[in-house]
Amino acid sequence: MASVDSTSDARTVNNTMRHAYRVLSDAEKANIQAIKDQGLAFHDFVTGLGNSRELSLAKTKIEEAVMWAVKHITA
Repeated sequence: MASVDSTSDARTVNNTMRHAYRVLSDAEKANIQAIKDQGLAFHDFVTGLGNSRELSLAKTKIEEAVMWAVKHITA
């Protein structure tokens, strides 16, 4: 499967659930990138704290928060 940048207009090529989409504005693309960058920075910080069930849950929630924020923009 080919890799597609999440801000690309071709982002639905490998997405079986989203059959139609709207073209995102440059501002929306920038917001998605910022959300993902900040989410990754937080995820990396939490990862550096060690390993525990609590940290695993925290990392899952960070991933979920990024997903929902991006979904808001792309809706």
